[in-house]
Amino acid sequence: MCALDNRQPGPAASLLVDPEPPRRRRRVLRRLLVVTLAGGAAAGGVQLLWHPYEPHRSPRPPAAGPQAHRQVSAQVLTAVVNGLPAALPDLTTLIGERETRVRAQPKDARAWAVLGAAYVERAGRTADTADYSKAERALQTSLHLAAKGNAEALGAMAALANARRDFPEAKRFGEDALKAAPKRWSTYPALIDAYNGLGDYKAARAALDKLTALKVGADVKPAVMARASAVYRDRGWREDAGAQVTDAAAAAQTPAEQAAYLSQAGQLAWERGDPEDALRHFQAAVRLDPDESAARAGQGRALAALGRTQDALTAYQGALGHRPTPRVALELAELYESLGMAREAHAQYQLLQAQVQKELEAGIDDDLLIGQYEADHGDAQEAVQRLTAEWELQPGIEVADALGWALHRSGDDKEALRYASVATDSTKGGGVRSALYAFHRGMIERDLELDAPARRHLQDALRINPYFSPLQAPAARTALATLGQEPPEEPLPG
Repeated sequence: MCALDNRQPGPAASLLVDPEPPRRRRRVLRRLLVVTLAGGAAAGGVQLLWHPYEPHRSPRPPAAGPQAHRQVSAQVLTAVVNGLPAALPDLTTLIGERETRVRAQPKDARAWAVLGAAYVERAGRTADTADYSKAERALQTSLHLAAKGNAEALGAMAALANARRDFPEAKRFGEDALKAAPKRWSTYPALIDAYNGLGDYKAARAALDKLTALKVGADVKPAVMARASAVYRDRGWREDAGAQVTDAAAAAQTPAEQAAYLSQAGQLAWERGDPEDALRHFQAAVRLDPDESAARAGQGRALAALGRTQDALTAYQGALGHRPTPRVALELAELYESLGMAREAHAQYQLLQAQVQKELEAGIDDDLLIGQYEADHGDAQEAVQRLTAEWELQPGIEVADALGWALHRSGDDKEALRYASVATDSTKGGGVRSALYAFHRGMIERDLELDAPARRHLQDALRINPYFSPLQAPAARTALATLGQEPPEEPLPG
């Protein structure tokens, strides 16, 4: 069991067998990739940058008939160019067509840009990290062919950097894309993600204001509303966030798009502690798009909260089957652990380790996830080291919370409270109402013998979402019980 009220590491080993210094692996990989790109261009032009894609599994067949095939391709092309959610089978079809096109016309910069953007979108849906490298090659080729005003390739590079959690790069590419095409709406969501990752919430709000002021067509209006919902959620405006994403789902143009917004609505319901409503949204999303893996993982979360344990395990396993990400693997491992299923938890932690190694090798910045894991299950000092480096580069709210908790687990509660305050105090940027963040702050305050604020924040955690974690929610209830009731106020002297 993971004992969250002491400083001993949990039951699992350190996540990395031979951990490298934070960010070193990603810098080396990027440097090698740049050298490869430069060498390929010098040796014989852009064709040397292309490596044919060999699918690792059979995609679903496209709709029958040449006319249906063209319709599917046109629809997904519009979605990819406009930054809208697209169905996985349609993405596979589009990628195949773009691969054929760039082989036949290797100097078609726009075809390379669309191909790169499609790779980024598919990687987000399948967690196939090989697609990120393919996306970077395609997008760099597009920029090599048309460096000036290539907003499509620059915007897709920003989306790729966000997917790798490289927010400084995402900001740079996003701002360059905006200079190239100030009215291109799909650049703004990538910039908002980058600003949030860097902790620049003022810039994120300004970008949203510019986005909502743009005149966009009915086909992209739902995506703008969904993006507004995410920003409102980060500000703590739950009702506004819920209204925006509900309207977005109602106005969505395709099943894949509607499923993505229903999944987002389900996550909002989960965060406010309503697992029944969350489950309804997640189930509806999966019915519309069986490849909506975020909704599959959401089902596992909600079902576990409702006491439907076996169904929850099945849902999590299905989510990992569709999109094997470390975050979902960690959730499932902790669920197993909370159920006393030590052997299954251990196997899942091992799977998590393999997934993290694979992502690191693909240039993905997993320092946040590694730090969160190490703080609760491994080496708290390793967590502090990684999260401190992460904070220095991209000081977002999530990192502030994780670093505060890692410092607490390593015994430095005074410094821990400083970061926990950033994550939970709206005046310092932490506007989002998170049960996890409130729990972390309450536990830190408890060990500092700040009983009144500790009690308040632990109560807030359980009020916001009493099911927020199968391991930590019970720890919050136990800690609150040990603190007891708040003492009555002393009467004023008469």
